[in-house]
Amino acid sequence: MSCDRGYRLLGRSAIQCLANRRWSGTSYCRLMRCHVLNLIPHGRYTCTRGFVVDSRCEFTCDPGYRIEGEHSRTCQHRGSWSGVQPLCSDTDPPKIKCPPSRLKVAEPGKLTARVTWDLPTATDTADKSLEVILVGQEPDTDFKEGVNIIRYKVYDQARNRAACKFIVRVEVRRCPTLPPPMHGYLTCSSDGNNYGATCEYHCDGGYELRGVSSRVCQFNRNWGGSPAECVPMEIKSDVKTTSALLDQFYEKRRLLIVSAPNISDPDYQLHNIMIQKSDCGLDLRHVTVIELLGSPPRETGRIKELLLNPEVIEGLRQAFRISRSYFSMVLLDKLGQDRERFIYPMASDELFSYIDSFLLDEEERERLELHRDFCD
Repeated sequence: MSCDRGYRLLGRSAIQCLANRRWSGTSYCRLMRCHVLNLIPHGRYTCTRGFVVDSRCEFTCDPGYRIEGEHSRTCQHRGSWSGVQPLCSDTDPPKIKCPPSRLKVAEPGKLTARVTWDLPTATDTADKSLEVILVGQEPDTDFKEGVNIIRYKVYDQARNRAACKFIVRVEVRRCPTLPPPMHGYLTCSSDGNNYGATCEYHCDGGYELRGVSSRVCQFNRNWGGSPAECVPMEIKSDVKTTSALLDQFYEKRRLLIVSAPNISDPDYQLHNIMIQKSDCGLDLRHVTVIELLGSPPRETGRIKELLLNPEVIEGLRQAFRISRSYFSMVLLDKLGQDRERFIYPMASDELFSYIDSFLLDEEERERLELHRDFCD
């Protein structure tokens, strides 16, 4: 007894006709089947003839997944499946879209701009929940001038990766560098010439401001207002008292009081030779020269061409104990304090060296360095 392919023999494999006219046994053929295949996660299969012998089952995966292993299994003659069950692996990376790049102008008086954006969205064919990771500065924070690259990356559960990036550019609008006034200087807020910065004009001692006191850098990269200038202070020489004269220089100028018995005095003449062309250097150091020459009734006192009253001349001599009988120089600081006396003529370089070392403050030294070549 034998069965067709796909059937199994049940009963005797051979039977015999007995003497009693009966068969020695019975047998029959039953259709053979393989066990039902399990479904694979994220996939499916279709079979040609179900689960019977010689039926072929083809496996496919959901979108975003790929077959790992054999693509099909066949029900074999003995009722078992060929091969092993395949897997569907997630190989499709997620998708992420960053916001567009953006340009931001720094806020007035600042070198930064606050920039914000909507968080990017990520999708994946396999996973519904994805973790989006920011690489770079957080949104709604202050960004510095220049180009800032913002990156986002995302992973799905199979560690497939996707990324995107965009640029945040912060522009600081700047005006041309504002030059300081001659015989003065500027103090500026923020970075000095950025949009919204304010620069205030200041004049050196002995000079007065003419024009606006400050200018602001505008959005159009131009300075508001017109340039100011520092003009020599107007000295009132016709005052009647010494204090009225000195008050004009208080905290503004230093004074060098030069005294000589007469204009023919050899030390005075040598002094004039040694400090020739030193007016510029004295001016840079905020020094005004007062000359007291001769004795009453022909005594004269002068600041350049401006003549002083006799009462003022006498007051200066009394206040600072300046003799008429010999050449001397008295150096006063900006507070009117007697800082040094010289009884011999002094070259301008020596005088400047003393003033630079002992009378100038740090700011004045820095400004002097900037203008050191000006007198040349």
